[in-house]
Amino acid sequence: MLSACATVQKSEEHEVPKSSAVVKSKSIEAKEANAGKPTGIKRKVAIARFTNETRYGQSFFIDKDNNRIGKQAMDILSAKLFQTGKFIMLERADLSKIDDELKMKDHKKLDNAADYIILGSITEFGRKEVSDVGLFSRVKKQEAFARVHIRIVDVSTGEIIYSDEGKGTAFSEAGNVMGVGDKAGYDSQLNDKAIDAAISDLASNIIEHMLDKPWRGYILDYQDGNLIISGGKSQNIKAGDRFDVYVQGKKVTNPQTHMTITLPGKKLATIEVVTTLGDRPENEVSLTKIVSGNLDSYIKSKDFSKLYIEVGASK
Repeated sequence: MLSACATVQKSEEHEVPKSSAVVKSKSIEAKEANAGKPTGIKRKVAIARFTNETRYGQSFFIDKDNNRIGKQAMDILSAKLFQTGKFIMLERADLSKIDDELKMKDHKKLDNAADYIILGSITEFGRKEVSDVGLFSRVKKQEAFARVHIRIVDVSTGEIIYSDEGKGTAFSEAGNVMGVGDKAGYDSQLNDKAIDAAISDLASNIIEHMLDKPWRGYILDYQDGNLIISGGKSQNIKAGDRFDVYVQGKKVTNPQTHMTITLPGKKLATIEVVTTLGDRPENEVSLTKIVSGNLDSYIKSKDFSKLYIEVGASK
């Protein structure tokens, strides 16, 4: 008779979509010359906000800003991007606290713009319990489900370059036979694991879309025979790296969309990094020399506002 009853084993499982692991695509792997060491220019990324748009989370996952669960999602995504070693993560959610500390030391506020801003929201979140009752057994299963949406915005243009959603579930079960076994209480950790799974479902795509667009830097000044450009050690810029210098293309207005479009730039020169200076992302620069091309007119006028640099073919 007992053999006819459902066997009960305490177990806990977390269903994560197959695409959830932060894995490297072939395109990313091809860009990495040294195994275990991130290569290529790091992008500066900030998560501007991550809100909870569900009723479920508003009931008790709240703080003074009514967004505790959203902040949790922001921290999870920020950690996953940071762990890749491919991005410089800039603080935005608690930036006011950093500025308050700087005021105490008579320092000026941080002035470090990101290349990309991530906007996110939790659009679906909930949990349910299912019981399977046999003649002498009882199994209780708890399940949590989350769905998140994100947008990536290119700060230089304000354009949304990527939008997607991710979803994840986590569940645990416990039961007993003839009163012997485990009794399942409320498992609050399932909420955290469901959110983590939903964000993991997006992580790889987020990474690839922010790496797809060529990195762009700028010429800041010319001193003692060297062009000073933005970026330094924290962005993986090192002596010997070469960059192409472009002058911005003409801006035209599309009469159909009424949007301003910048035409492709024209290559003017190639520069090579001599050394890097600075100890923080916000004050890092690199000294470079011109190895080909001509920038005399811009150097003479000291006006580099129409120039930008991109990674050269030899990088």
